[in-house]
Amino acid sequence: MARFMDFREHLKLSAAAIAQLAEDARKPKTDPFGVRQMELYRTPDGKVYYQLEGPDEDAIRQHHAALGVPSGEVHQVDSLTWPGLTEQSRPGSQE
Repeated sequence: MARFMDFREHLKLSAAAIAQLAEDARKPKTDPFGVRQMELYRTPDGKVYYQLEGPDEDAIRQHHAALGVPSGEVHQVDSLTWPGLTEQSRPGSQE
């Protein structure tokens, strides 16, 4: 499964939305578009980076649209430290 980073500047997220995103990232839950939230990063000045796993960029955009969250810049990324490995297959993974 491909990995993507979705970047948005100045995205306002409620505490409930952040809690839900964190919960989704902790569970290997895939939505109807084949997308799984992996991680959410936020800078003090409001920039938000989503790390997601999914079949393609269109699925990532559909995932966000279904949640009522606009997609930002979506980029497919590859791991430099663990190329070809999934989160579950990394050494030391709890899954």
